[in-house]
Order: sequence, then C-alpha cells, then structure tokens
Amino acid sequence: MMFRSTALLLAATLGLAMPAAAQDSAEPVFQGAHGDWRVFTRGEGQARVCYVLSTPSEALPRNVDHGDVFFLVASWANGDADEQPSFMAGYPLRPESPPLARVGSDRFAMFVSDREGFIEEARDEDRLVDAMRRGSTMRVEAMSERGTATVYEFSLSGITAALRDVDQRC
Repeated sequence: MMFRSTALLLAATLGLAMPAAAQDSAEPVFQGAHGDWRVFTRGEGQARVCYVLSTPSEALPRNVDHGDVFFLVASWANGDADEQPSFMAGYPLRPESPPLARVGSDRFAMFVSDREGFIEEARDEDRLVDAMRRGSTMRVEAMSERGTATVYEFSLSGITAALRDVDQRC
C-alpha cells in the first residue's frame, strides 16, 4: 500500500517533468509489480506515459529525514523519451554536487533539476538502463541543498521484467 500512496505523490511531482500533453490524466494507474519494481501508466493514447519505479532498500545516513525517494525509468508513447532514467529525492538537491549512480563498476553522473537527477546524454541513459538490467543493485550518491551527503541502494530485482511490461504498454 505504501507504493500506492507514494505513487500518488510521485504523480504530482512527475507531472512537472512530463510534456504538457502527458499531464492531462490526473492520477497514475498501478499496472503490476515485478520484484522490487512497480509499473505505472498515466494518460491515454499518444499522451500516455509508462514508468517503473522503486524505493531504496537502504538510505544513509539513518539519522536524517530523506522524505520520499525513488528511482524511475519512464517511456512516452509518443516517442519523446524511451527508457529515461531519473532519480527523485525527497529534498532539494545541490546542483554543484549532482547525484552519481553506480551499477557494479559503471558510474553515471547526473545533472540536477530541483529534487531530480537526470542523465545528460541519451547514450548514457541507455548505458545506465543496460547496466541496471545486468546488475543486482544500484547505488545513488546525492547531496542535499543543505550539504547532507546521502547514499541510497536500490535492488534491481525485477527491473528487466518491469521494463518489458512498460515496453508493451507504451
């Protein structure tokens, strides 16, 4: 049930990053779970957005309020984006210390847009998603606007099946 309530919160936030046409539908629709990843859709027809999301299995430091933290991979039915990964923190991120995602020995630098981290280059998005499919865990290091260093570990169990589900829906 936590995923349903956090998905509603996510829908409001995710709407800021979506194209205007995709924002027409007010709420996401839960489509199913694959391991530690949940599949959602929002909108209809060419305005439909499909995405997978997961919450961290570990959040450090333990003595701070992290808020709602997610990692997502989204695709738009109209082709504006295909498997676009992003990190969403429960707090504003420090732009001059952008998040860094790691899967195995592969590292992926992100840029900051308020509470979100995005991969700059499309080819690096593809590389990250491929690494996620091959890996078992992903680590994301981030810095809050106030200077708190945070670390999140995400299980990658189910990501491949969840992304296949998204591919069929968008």
